[in-house]
Amino acid sequence: MSKSEVIPVNISILGKEFQVASPESEHQQLIQAASFLDKRMREIRESGKVVGLDRIAIMAALNLSYELLNKSDSDPKEISIINNKMQQLSEKIEQSLESSKQIELTNG
Repeated sequence: MSKSEVIPVNISILGKEFQVASPESEHQQLIQAASFLDKRMREIRESGKVVGLDRIAIMAALNLSYELLNKSDSDPKEISIINNKMQQLSEKIEQSLESSKQIELTNG
């Protein structure tokens, strides 16, 4: 099996399991990103100021984007690369959320 072969990896965010397709060589980074996002989303949820999974996810994404863009020592090219990676990760998570909703509707 090639390291760049796209295969699913399981991640957990706020106690929900998601299966995300990504190159095997990126699985570890994806798991780390999911863990980091999970931590940030839990912090937002525990603050009690934001209710609802969608709102928590949006606030976490907004906070992370703000922090990234305001990092003073970042190279604009590096920021662009990171933004592209964040967009790709966001799309993968969105696809997983849609798949989960379809499964819930089918089984529900």
